[in-house]
Amino acid sequence: MHKIKVAFIPSLMLALSACGATGEPEAAPQKTAAELAYISDETPIPKSRLDAAIAPLFDDPAMAETRALLVMYRGRVIAERYGEGYDEDTRFISWSMAKSFTGALIGFLVADGRLVLDDPAPVPAWQRPGDPRGDITLRHLLHMSSGLDHTEGPEEDGKTVFEADTNRMLFMDGAQDTAAYAEARPMEAKPGEKFEYSSATSIILADIITRTLTESTDPLVRRDVTLRFIRGRLLEPLGMDGTYPEFDQNGTFLGGSFLHATARDYATFGEFLRHNGAKKGAQHLPVSWVRFMKKSSPNDPAYGGHIWLNKQRPEGRNTVLFPDNGPDTIFAALGHLGQQIVVSPEQQLTVVRLGKTQDDVLAPMRAQIGKIMALFPIRG
Repeated sequence: MHKIKVAFIPSLMLALSACGATGEPEAAPQKTAAELAYISDETPIPKSRLDAAIAPLFDDPAMAETRALLVMYRGRVIAERYGEGYDEDTRFISWSMAKSFTGALIGFLVADGRLVLDDPAPVPAWQRPGDPRGDITLRHLLHMSSGLDHTEGPEEDGKTVFEADTNRMLFMDGAQDTAAYAEARPMEAKPGEKFEYSSATSIILADIITRTLTESTDPLVRRDVTLRFIRGRLLEPLGMDGTYPEFDQNGTFLGGSFLHATARDYATFGEFLRHNGAKKGAQHLPVSWVRFMKKSSPNDPAYGGHIWLNKQRPEGRNTVLFPDNGPDTIFAALGHLGQQIVVSPEQQLTVVRLGKTQDDVLAPMRAQIGKIMALFPIRG
């Protein structure tokens, strides 16, 4: 038997040196959070100043638990930091940031001519003569102004955690067919009359996406057709390889609450919208649709087409961004427990924060994101 002279095969020597006694490759040692922390020399502000602004998100108990923070400036990652046990390959749950993805996906079908913004929403259960829900349009749904009786959380209308529509729809009696639950709710106001933020509304939009793509009622067909659409029109063109949508048992994309993605993928989506639906010069989503998403809805200046805006809200409604500290052109995908993709076109800036901060104590964390963004120049 001939012997291999490994001295003449450098790649084989590297492979052999990476193997343990069993011949299996040894796993690379996991980096600590400190080793993963990164601030680029390309930051337009002093690195020490940026680091000092990021640190409280991880170190100040008032911010609760930040698991990932990523800053992109002019299309490049200039700062990235993770909590212990998380890294650039970790997939984080989106919660309601998924709504903005759903808004973009609807835009593709409108651009294709398969849906019309101001036509009655194509929901079969609403098409019976005399049903007032037949007057609900896609625009109403995207603006969270459908008029449907949807209660988002237990803090609304004095309902318990077991009575809120979102919990019932996602985790209880509506979980098997979330769209059927959401679409069966009665009206409580005329379409376009009242703003009511609702995950159930986004589920209806996700169901409309699927039924536009296929007439099949088979859950596997519904899921697979929708997944191919999401991947083919959004994830693959943008290079978001670490993003996974979640579906219910009826094959409906849970487009109000459940995407799983890396911090870098979330930032990529933010940059996509910052560039008005373009990626590397290729226009995927029409500019007109992204502008629609970023335009204030009639019933809440701080909400557009399934995306939040840095504007003052009507009296009595919670502040969601920082309208007193930054351009009013800032927009954001926001989610439960402080998930955020915050984008400032005038500053060429996208900031992603992922973690676990209870919704009733978000103010310090939200303000700190505003302080980070305020460090960056505004284009003249």
